Amino acid sequence: MFLRRFYPDHRAESVYRMDFGELYKKGVRGVLFDIDNTLVPHGAPADQAAVRLFAALRETGFQTCLISNNKPPRILPFARAVGSDCICDAHKPSRTGYLEAMKRMGTTAADTIFVGDQLFTDVYGAKRAGIPSWLVRPIHPKEEIQIVLKRYPERIVLYFYERERRKKGRKRKKG
Repeated sequence: MFLRRFYPDHRAESVYRMDFGELYKKGVRGVLFDIDNTLVPHGAPADQAAVRLFAALRETGFQTCLISNNKPPRILPFARAVGSDCICDAHKPSRTGYLEAMKRMGTTAADTIFVGDQLFTDVYGAKRAGIPSWLVRPIHPKEEIQIVLKRYPERIVLYFYERERRKKGRKRKKG
């Protein structure tokens, strides 16, 4: 089905509720993040929750990189505040930024995950790069108009994604 290319590999309520320790035990060593509405509300600076998250990830042994379609004036101060490498003007869903991030982190698609809040840029780009994706709920409803407009077709994709997951769950219970 055409829509599967936009399906996330996993979903989480929030990046701040993900069990990164468990992911590390499973061999994940690199984490790529979107920023706006994934780590903080759109346009917001790094907050203490983001700073603590990245400190904990470093302490665990993760490499991190922020991947954003935004310009350096937005991304660089955020990256400095959380102590992470970053890719600005990534042109997601292009694979280029994802591949460059893994190169910088010294990881591969086999030991890297991507965390973001949008299907058509974040998740699709990760899929194109062969990286497992985690879709999180947007932190805040305030978004730029082009993102608001993408949320409508995202709902359609997520409807079919959830429907397929439920069917697979029922088949497992029967088998």
